[in-house]
Amino acid sequence: MISLKPFNSFGVESFAKEMIQIQKEEDLIEVNYNEGYRILGEGSNILLTQNQAVIILKNEIKGIQILQENDAYAYVKVGGGESWHSIVLWALQHNLGGIENLSLIPGSVGAAPVQNIGAYGVELKDVMVELNGFHIPDRAFLKFTNPSCHFGYRTSIFKTELKQNFFINSIVLKLTKKHVLQLNYGTILDELNALKIDNPKIQDVSKAIINIRNSKLPNPAILGNAGSFFKNTSISRKEFNALKLQFPQMPGYSENDEFVKVPSGWLIDQCGWKGRRKGDVGSYEKQALVLVNFGNASGFEILDFAMDIITSVKNRFGIELTPEVNIW
Repeated sequence: MISLKPFNSFGVESFAKEMIQIQKEEDLIEVNYNEGYRILGEGSNILLTQNQAVIILKNEIKGIQILQENDAYAYVKVGGGESWHSIVLWALQHNLGGIENLSLIPGSVGAAPVQNIGAYGVELKDVMVELNGFHIPDRAFLKFTNPSCHFGYRTSIFKTELKQNFFINSIVLKLTKKHVLQLNYGTILDELNALKIDNPKIQDVSKAIINIRNSKLPNPAILGNAGSFFKNTSISRKEFNALKLQFPQMPGYSENDEFVKVPSGWLIDQCGWKGRRKGDVGSYEKQALVLVNFGNASGFEILDFAMDIITSVKNRFGIELTPEVNIW
């Protein structure tokens, strides 16, 4: 048995049967999958609620390679075992843009397409061209183009029909040399103004976003967490308009003619959960969406706290929150 406590950002204790580090594609062929398995990146988006009586496949495939480039773009292949933020830093060092808004997102590159990570107006689907991986049931190496990944809001084919059946070895990013900055989301412009930056570069945008994230989110090395525990919630425009009559301050962001996205953090805050603590579990005082482990909480205790929040929001607003975190 191996402890998974060092391998999940919540810092909860859980034990697995065995851990195999996958350092090259060929390693995947030699695994005995009949014993049961789970795929693990950096453990920054999971909640372990029980012991794992399976083999843990730890993605450790490294490497960064520019496949081709022209005056406008560089196509970069990145190993699934690389840290996502390290790739952002690498891109900034090479003055390659497109992922600066995704600065400081925890997790591995291999996990990024599963979740279709996104922040501050940019999602992985906007920059990823293709990915390569291993389909475990068929023991076959496959390539997926961007459309075939079925990307959606914090989801993809790898989180739905191929969940835990596809090991992502590498992805290819299309990064810019002639940058178009995305500045109109959240408080990016306010932070740039605070930094007294009038003509920002991609490096400046990254710095601003890192400052914003550090001001809102706890460091997992100090306070166990998995970032936003819940997705923001899409509801019909009719439902939103009805709720707006009851709750005039309710914020909403139009997705299209039919749906409006409501910030789940606002809903949780309105129900009085922000900063609330039960034992060693709590909702972070600066961001209600983030659940934290103050020290010795179990995964089950964190899940129980989350379910109480879901019930509370459902009872008050008639909206059912959906966890963004993968629950094992």
